[in-house]
Amino acid sequence: MNYLIDTQLLLWTLIDPSRIEKRAKKILTDKNSIKYASKIGYWEIALKYSIGKLKLEGTTPEGVLHASRQSGFKILDISEEDFATSRMLPFIENHKDPFDRLIVWQCIRNGVGLLSADAKLKGYEKHGLKLAMRAADTL
Repeated sequence: MNYLIDTQLLLWTLIDPSRIEKRAKKILTDKNSIKYASKIGYWEIALKYSIGKLKLEGTTPEGVLHASRQSGFKILDISEEDFATSRMLPFIENHKDPFDRLIVWQCIRNGVGLLSADAKLKGYEKHGLKLAMRAADTL
């Protein structure tokens, strides 16, 4: 299976890999699957960085993009159809993050799994999300 990595795990991978659980590391190093980062994640990083909500130790959002490409992540494009149909993803209890919702919908529409440490996203599995996660972590 191919996986899209969520924004938090992307940052951990590039800045603090010690935070990544063993199962996630195994998926990330599997040569038989493609690992994607989403354009949505880069937008989230840039926006949160610009308003001071995200600190990046020794780098910038542009540096994160460059480092993720250097690390072998493919960039998963988002289509107009992904945006236009995202309204069809039901809301789940205790989760309204618009970046996560769009990434979840992008995974469902494109048939890729989501590699995430956010336990709240488990509620989207009943709507078609294929989730690989750290059960012990909630963000």
